[in-house]
Amino acid sequence: MDIANLIQTVALYALPVLFAITVHEAAHGYAARHFGDDTAWMLGRVTLNPMKHIDPVGTILMPLILYLATSGAFLFGYAKPVPVRFGNLRHPKRDMVWVALAGPGANLAMALLWGIALYLFHAAGVTEPFFLKMCQGGLLVNVVMFAFNMFPLPPLDGGRILVGLLPHRQAELVSRVEPWGFFIVMALVVMNVISTLWMQPVMALTFGVLNILLSPLAALMS
Repeated sequence: MDIANLIQTVALYALPVLFAITVHEAAHGYAARHFGDDTAWMLGRVTLNPMKHIDPVGTILMPLILYLATSGAFLFGYAKPVPVRFGNLRHPKRDMVWVALAGPGANLAMALLWGIALYLFHAAGVTEPFFLKMCQGGLLVNVVMFAFNMFPLPPLDGGRILVGLLPHRQAELVSRVEPWGFFIVMALVVMNVISTLWMQPVMALTFGVLNILLSPLAALMS
């Protein structure tokens, strides 16, 4: 393993990853409070302080071990999930959708902001590769987080959105998967099913949407 390359990769992605997970989790907590559940707020989780959201194993140790073990070919990690008591929401089934959507929505917004920053750096004549690559890394990290979290299986956000949108009977059947959902997702990740059948098409679509949103800025800069 090239230690210098590892240090460079960590330096490039540390800030984008911290922003991505912090705003993602805080957005869940803010949305939950808006719709009636103060649990995350009372626990101090509606904050942009990354230390409140970092999980020592899931955010630091696991990604580092996977990076070293696979030479950067496979990475996975997670933050401490924001606690939400869906029963406290004013309209639990409907509001669950908005609370779940808040996290991936925040990642989509951050991807757009990193894209804007990249164009502004180019317009300002910034040629320092570190800053340009960090913006590209911020785009990639947030698009990956958006796509992965939208996978329609509980406890991922996409699964909660699906439960909120389905009729009660079907929603109850899907929600029963949640206790084993993490292990099912991990198995699908290891078998490359999620990457091939979900991540690649959803990320391609997301980058396409971002390119459309950024096209007016690109036209101004050209």
